[in-house]
Amino acid sequence: MGVVIAVDRLGQLGDELRSEGSRIVFTNGHFDLLHVGHLRYLRAAAKLGDVLVVGVNDDWMTTERKGPSRPILPQAERAELLAGLGCVAYATIFSEPTAERCVKSLRPDVYVKGGDYGPGGVDLPEAEIVRQQGGETVILPLVEGRSTTDIVTAIREGRPVR
Repeated sequence: MGVVIAVDRLGQLGDELRSEGSRIVFTNGHFDLLHVGHLRYLRAAAKLGDVLVVGVNDDWMTTERKGPSRPILPQAERAELLAGLGCVAYATIFSEPTAERCVKSLRPDVYVKGGDYGPGGVDLPEAEIVRQQGGETVILPLVEGRSTTDIVTAIREGRPVR
């Protein structure tokens, strides 16, 4: 079972994991309503290294990006749910618009994002930082029809998610 850690501990965590010889994988997102698309994505990300660390956008940023009815679940619960998954070793909550500070502190070997970003993550500011630190960015495919927005829409329309 994973652990929720403070974002200001990421640098120390990265140093500890590297000293143990671990390959560190980092990803981030809102994870507003955990669903099978998230699980499949996180499992695939975890296979790219030894330790998966997940950054969770805080409530304020989630509202800014997703609208006034979001987040559905508060940030502490989203982080706890992620840390409870067998494939996630650590979760942390961050409050910036991007995960650049997390990436600079943790210094992951692999930065992972979903397929809604361009090839190689060239449009991600975090990708350049990872490259400069000697790591790589991997873009994983999304699970079609499985997004929090799709699920929320189905609930509001009173229909099952198919």
